Amino acid sequence: MPPRARDRRQDAELVLGAEDASLLDIVDNVLSKGVVLTGDVTIGLAQVELIYLQLSVLLCAADRVLPHEDADFYQRHRARHKIRARRRARR
Repeated sequence: MPPRARDRRQDAELVLGAEDASLLDIVDNVLSKGVVLTGDVTIGLAQVELIYLQLSVLLCAADRVLPHEDADFYQRHRARHKIRARRRARR
């Protein structure tokens, strides 16, 4: 095996571990730790940049982003509804 291929394999083993990892293991690892993907898109015509987009995407499990969101969804919905009703009543 060429030395460069061996280095890539060792790098992958550092990230994934020495044991064989299934796709489910990889997805679970990514969601539990989180990954940020960034990219730039430039749309141009005749060497003139017309649109420039900078994109960032966060991939992780919801409990990582909102760790204290264990309240029931309907309880939060009712609470927001009561607040909105009070604001409307004041007007």
